[in-house]
Amino acid sequence: MTEQTAVGLRSERGPVLMALMLCTGLVAIEATILATAVPSIVADIGGFAQFPWLFSIYLLAQAVSVPVYAKLADTIGRKPIMLVGIGAFLVGSILAGFAWDMTSLIVFRAIQGLGAGAVLPVSITITGDIYTVRERARVQGYIASVWAASSVIGPSLGGLFAEFLSWRWIFFVNIPLSIIAAWMLIRHYHERVERKRHRIDLAGASVLTVGLTLLILAVLEGGQAWAWNSWQSIGAFALAAVLLVAFVFIERRAAEPILPLWVFSRRLILTTSLISLGVGAVLIGLTSYVPTYLEISAGQSPLVSGLAVAALTLGWPISASQSGRLYLRIGFRNTAFLGLAIAVLGASGLVVATFAPNPVTTAIACFVVGLGLGLVASPTLIAAQSSVPWSERGVVTGANMFLRSMGSAVGVAVFGAVANGVIAESGLGIHSPTAIRIASAAVFIGVVIAAVATVAGAVAMPRAHVDDIEHRPAEPAEPAAAGSAEPAEPAAAG
Repeated sequence: MTEQTAVGLRSERGPVLMALMLCTGLVAIEATILATAVPSIVADIGGFAQFPWLFSIYLLAQAVSVPVYAKLADTIGRKPIMLVGIGAFLVGSILAGFAWDMTSLIVFRAIQGLGAGAVLPVSITITGDIYTVRERARVQGYIASVWAASSVIGPSLGGLFAEFLSWRWIFFVNIPLSIIAAWMLIRHYHERVERKRHRIDLAGASVLTVGLTLLILAVLEGGQAWAWNSWQSIGAFALAAVLLVAFVFIERRAAEPILPLWVFSRRLILTTSLISLGVGAVLIGLTSYVPTYLEISAGQSPLVSGLAVAALTLGWPISASQSGRLYLRIGFRNTAFLGLAIAVLGASGLVVATFAPNPVTTAIACFVVGLGLGLVASPTLIAAQSSVPWSERGVVTGANMFLRSMGSAVGVAVFGAVANGVIAESGLGIHSPTAIRIASAAVFIGVVIAAVATVAGAVAMPRAHVDDIEHRPAEPAEPAAAGSAEPAEPAAAG
């Protein structure tokens, strides 16, 4: 294998790959480290009814910022946007570590989310820039190893910190990781982008943010802070709908929209983005509720509960690392359909497991769900990326990640409303093992429904060519002409 075609860490592109792995690790660890400490956080600063906001606000901030970052990454370059994201994530982590109540922690989680909104999608975009589709079938093994390690490190650290030190170290651990990731990126990734004046779509970004915030607020607080048929609920839902419709009209007129509507006019990009929406809902439904379910229903420690969740995020990278070989043989659509079928099977097993709460059966079910999602997330995103040129790859990646984040943000809000409603209806209280078990079963049934609904996206997904429309590998030693050439016209993916 020549230096040009090598994809390992010792190849010419190896240092860039290592920097991307470190950046991915920031988000990967954050995906599992917090859930294991929720009971400890609530015991320290209170606010059980508000704890779903710890996930929703992070995911909401991430979701609404992804289109903005994605557009900027296509215009001013990937590197500066990535560094801004790492910086915001670092600041949010430090502030969250010093939070004094649930409200302040929720606010600081929003800052973290604004950083994560740049880190993960831009990392994936850079990977699409410097590796071809066929190379990414092998590169996935390296990226998957980050998720595999994080699936064990995240819950283990979260459980250890919550049990033996303090939950605050869950956020402080991000400090050295962020600094190292930024240093590696500055040192090894170089790009040259043609500088032009651009108009940022502030109106679209503002309307989208307020509209989605109202939607999450209405779902999370309905039936809790106010009745579902109250003027607050009806008003929040109505205003959210109006703002989201207004967002569509704003994007149609904007000179440089943050979420170009042409993205959703292409069947391949639309269906893969809808699949990503379902993946986000399934993922958050498990990672945010399994630890609390096991700790209260089965009396398990935070560490054991965290390791049960780790089974999900361990199954994901195992199958993701092999998904490249699979989609090269049977295609993107068939790979995604197979993965969703496996995820539905695992989620159904999780519902059955609630009849006799046990960390082993729960971990097995989570592992199966992870195996399924690993065959869905990466292949569908790569299919979408490969159908567009460099100048559109950031927006397409951003649209995909935006809908995954929205699936998670809305999903955790809906699941939170279901769980709180079931607990309130039982009259047993939040510390009752029986109430938590029944509420968790209801949430896991919702996960099954989300997974089954996502199968429709795989069925509607068109067959896609396993080839790149345009590929421009970076040259780490010197600035590469990654963004200077004229973009090619996108071809239709068959």
